[in-house]
Amino acid sequence: MKPFESFLAKQLEEYVAYRNALGYAKMPLRHRLAAFDRYLQKQNINRHPLQPWFFLQLRTEISSHPNTVNEILLDIRGFFRFLVRKGVLDQNPLTDIPKLAKRYFVPFVFSPQQTELLIKAVCKNIRKKQKYFLLDMAIYMAIVMLARCGMRIKEPLHLQLCHYRKEEATVYIHRTKFRKDRLLPLPKAVLAEIENYLALRKIVYPNDQNPYLLAGRGQVPLKDYHIRRAFHRAVRHIGLDRPKQVIGNVTFGAPVPHSLRHSFAINTLNKIRARGQ
Repeated sequence: MKPFESFLAKQLEEYVAYRNALGYAKMPLRHRLAAFDRYLQKQNINRHPLQPWFFLQLRTEISSHPNTVNEILLDIRGFFRFLVRKGVLDQNPLTDIPKLAKRYFVPFVFSPQQTELLIKAVCKNIRKKQKYFLLDMAIYMAIVMLARCGMRIKEPLHLQLCHYRKEEATVYIHRTKFRKDRLLPLPKAVLAEIENYLALRKIVYPNDQNPYLLAGRGQVPLKDYHIRRAFHRAVRHIGLDRPKQVIGNVTFGAPVPHSLRHSFAINTLNKIRARGQ
């Protein structure tokens, strides 16, 4: 992990350690403060106090995306609030620095019909040669779990066999985003596909020792590039490939694997609403 190098390096390390001790995740904070640290070095700043005009200049130069700028400013403001509490500074120089206008993001959402077409296209692209068949089946299963269970892309890839509970029809997601665990119910159709996949895997590799539910090559899990490659190929196949678009302060996202999670949530809520619940 690269250390901070500006004249505020010591105080920045102390602040990251303080936040970490409170239970906050280290990396997002450190990443944003590192951008501030690099900017101080780039501008050859080596003194206190930093004036508000400096942060107005930083706001226009540190990133081209207003949401990223606002996140960096939020963490810098928290850092200087920390210095004020310690008595290093009398006042926070970012108190009157306003945020930039937020840019909104609208994710691509597959309709239920488009989701079915996508899954069928991934299935159609499974190679029949023994060398590739089981790997492609695992990739197909991962995309099915993204679409049918609303998982994040890393979650099916990190599932171990011991996390799959056939009797309960659940999978145990260990330390996912925000370092939380959760027990996820499996739809009957997904449960049946997992059982078919595991039965096939046992036939092809009767002495298989891979601990992961979805086996990659050797004793390792699938990689996310396997999923992305198969996903984008299927999206092109069904004619839904399109670039990201920016209109005003709104970004309309392109289809990506995480779109399946958004689509699962929205389509599930629409089904509940259609039932009058």
